[in-house]
Amino acid sequence: MRRYRNILLLFGLIGLMVGMAIAQSRRSRFQGGVPDRGNVPQWQLPEGFNRDCFTFTRVQYTSRTGRRSQVWDTDYRDADLNLSYRLHHTTAMKVDPEGQVVSLTDPEMAHCPFLFMSGVGGLMLDDQEVRALRRHLNSGGFLLVDDFWGEAEWANFYREIKRVFPEREPIDLSLDHPIFHTVFDLREKPQIPNVFHAMRFRETGITWERSDAREPHYRAIFDDHGRILVMICHNTDLGDGWEEESTDPYYFAEFSEPKAYPLGINILFFAMTH
Repeated sequence: MRRYRNILLLFGLIGLMVGMAIAQSRRSRFQGGVPDRGNVPQWQLPEGFNRDCFTFTRVQYTSRTGRRSQVWDTDYRDADLNLSYRLHHTTAMKVDPEGQVVSLTDPEMAHCPFLFMSGVGGLMLDDQEVRALRRHLNSGGFLLVDDFWGEAEWANFYREIKRVFPEREPIDLSLDHPIFHTVFDLREKPQIPNVFHAMRFRETGITWERSDAREPHYRAIFDDHGRILVMICHNTDLGDGWEEESTDPYYFAEFSEPKAYPLGINILFFAMTH
C-alpha cells in the first residue's frame, strides 16, 4: 500500500477545533440518486496527486436487515465530505474532494489504504468478500468500523469479522493507548449518539442509544507485528458527529467538536503512520 508523501505535515491539526465554523446547512439533497455537496466547499487536487492523496473510501455492503441504521450508506454523504474538508482545510494533507464508494470485490479497492464501514449491525459478507477483505488488510490496508449498537449487532459483526480473521480476536483498547492521544489528547473514550437522540436526551445526558449499549467500546484487530488492521467503534457514532456538525449548536459543541472530529483524526493519523 502506498504511503502518502505529505502525511506527517499535520501541524495545523492542533488548531482544528479552535476556528471551526458551522458551515453546512442541513437539508435533504439528492441529484440523480446521489446526494450533492450541499455547502461543503469544493477544491482541486494538485496535478499528479490523484493517486497520492487521502481518499475517504466507504465500503458498500449487503445487510441482513432493512433497518435504516444497518445499511452501508448510514451518515453518507455528509460524514465523508465533512471529514475530508476538515482534513483539507486545516492540514497540509492532499485530500480527495469527493471520496469514493467501493465494494469489497472492486479492483479499485487495491488503491484504497483506508476503508470505512458504517451501520454494520446487519453486515453480511459472502465468501468472495471475506477473501478480498482479508487479502486487502493483510496487504497493508486499514478498516474503520463505526455506528452499531448493542449486543445483538455486536454478535452479528463479530461473526462476520471472524470469518475474515478466524485466528485473531478484537482487543479492547484502554484509554492509555496512543490512538487516543496521537494528535488530540482525549481524556475519555467518548460515546457519540446520533443527533436526534442527543437532542431528545439533552437534559438527562443519556448518550447510549440502547439499554445494552451504555458503554462505548473501541476494539482493534492487530496483525502479527502489532499493526492495527481493523479499528472497531461500537456503541458510538463518529459518523453522525461529522455528518450533523451543523444541525444544532449544542450537538456541535458537545459532540462534533470535542469528540467526533478529534477521535476520527487521531485514528486516521495513527493508522497512516504506524
